[in-house]
Amino acid sequence: MGKIRIKTLGDEEIEKEQKNELKKKREQKKLTKTPGLKGGSALLQGRRVVEVGPSAEELEKAEVKIEQPQEKPEEKKVKTTKKKDKFVKKQTRSDKYKKAVVLVEKNKFYPLSEALELLPKVQMAKFDETVELHINLNEGGVSGSVNLPHGSGKKTRVAIATDELIKQIEKGLPASADAQASGRRGKIDFDILLAKPDMMPKLAKVARFLGPKGLMPNPKNGTITQNPESIAKKYEGGHMNFKSEAKAPIVHMIVGKMSFGDKKLEENIKAALKAVQIPKIKNVTLKSTMSPGIKLNFSSLGV
Repeated sequence: MGKIRIKTLGDEEIEKEQKNELKKKREQKKLTKTPGLKGGSALLQGRRVVEVGPSAEELEKAEVKIEQPQEKPEEKKVKTTKKKDKFVKKQTRSDKYKKAVVLVEKNKFYPLSEALELLPKVQMAKFDETVELHINLNEGGVSGSVNLPHGSGKKTRVAIATDELIKQIEKGLPASADAQASGRRGKIDFDILLAKPDMMPKLAKVARFLGPKGLMPNPKNGTITQNPESIAKKYEGGHMNFKSEAKAPIVHMIVGKMSFGDKKLEENIKAALKAVQIPKIKNVTLKSTMSPGIKLNFSSLGV
């Protein structure tokens, strides 16, 4: 026999209410477990309303954060030091020079005879000015020697390397090698130094001082020789060496004095250009010590 369920009047309504309450609780649990939904559920006029989004407390916190701006980190101050402008003094020419420049046509290449006639007219100094050639070359590393027929007008001081001369140079030298290379000190009273081959190891002691001045004997320019006495006479008679600058293909040469006159200067200039070699020459400027430059038409010289 099965179980007998006994119902009493009035208990049915109580059971219905209990079932409805259990059903509501289950639905509320499902809503709270559902992802993305916040705030639970509520009944409004018989309909279920679910609140989605941030709660009122979260909104208040967010508003507070917006109202308070974030403090910016302190910017590092960069020190700016202004360099002092260097005062450059503008070169001003004298009235005498300005008058002399007017006599020389800027874009004209003068024949040698015409340039030599113009040179005394643009001479500025009262003393006997030195006549110079400034030769721009097509290539660098040009060197050689020339024997000017009438000399350079400048007395060339020639010295021959000896033990005594080396000691004199050493006495005048500072202690440090860097100071020796700078050439700030040293007893030098010659323009050209000649030496025999056996003297070269001894000259190595003062090479740091002689080298930068271009006074170190060298076989290429004939300053190392077994007979330095005869070579010394050549240099004193007008023989001279020339070499292009290290940083630019240009040669500067002295070819006489203004007192030589046109004929002697012309012969010296032709000998100098022949020694440098015309194919290597780009352009030539003739001038005295303080005069403006005169461009030469050197291609017509026939040297």
